[in-house]
Amino acid sequence: MRYGIFSDVHSNLEALSAVLLAYQQEHIERFFCIGDIVGYATDVHDCIALIRGLKAKIVAGNHDWGASGKFDLEHFNPNAKEALAWTGKILSQAESDFLKGLPLEHSEENFTLAHGTLDSPEEFYYLNNYDEAVRTFAVLEKQICFVGHTHRPGVFVEAEDNLFYKPLTRLELEDRKRYIVNVGSVGQPRDGDSRACFVVYDTEDRTIELKRLAYNFSATQEKILKAGLPDFLARRLGEGR
Repeated sequence: MRYGIFSDVHSNLEALSAVLLAYQQEHIERFFCIGDIVGYATDVHDCIALIRGLKAKIVAGNHDWGASGKFDLEHFNPNAKEALAWTGKILSQAESDFLKGLPLEHSEENFTLAHGTLDSPEEFYYLNNYDEAVRTFAVLEKQICFVGHTHRPGVFVEAEDNLFYKPLTRLELEDRKRYIVNVGSVGQPRDGDSRACFVVYDTEDRTIELKRLAYNFSATQEKILKAGLPDFLARRLGEGR
């Protein structure tokens, strides 16, 4: 099976459209979304519709629950809070109910999805250090946990008593090792590279590969500014931060 796994679209239609077009060349059989369909950018309705159209398995991101009123906006920084308040006002009742109903976790035969950490998924902590990785590995019952939230792709690897971190490019899975794989962000990368991130997981080859591609972020920036959202949300797209 070839799985398309992605996260953190954040209402960025230009990035999502580019990624879905690229996925057409990858012979994907099933899709998985690790949350934050909405927030920050403006194409809320189209991004929700496109992802639902994939029949993807989706877990909740903090922005999904925040926009739908299920997660307190006081948890967010001022820029994110402003964008979420704007998003919440334009959601239809059906869209809000959909986002509110997204689960915190989803498991398949050998992997699990969670937006932030697996040990406290409802808190949406950032899994960006060894302590958080240890806590997630402690409750992980599969070989792989796919996460998002930090917008930075990378892999924590547990090999017997050894735990280490490395960048995600093309990962070859090995027996007796377990992995926490951050798939990066479709709509707002934050590792200094403005290109959209997405992942292909091939269960036959036992590989997980990060793909990146440029997209028209200028169009997304223009929409953010036209909507009157904070300038910073537009600026950061070109900076990858």
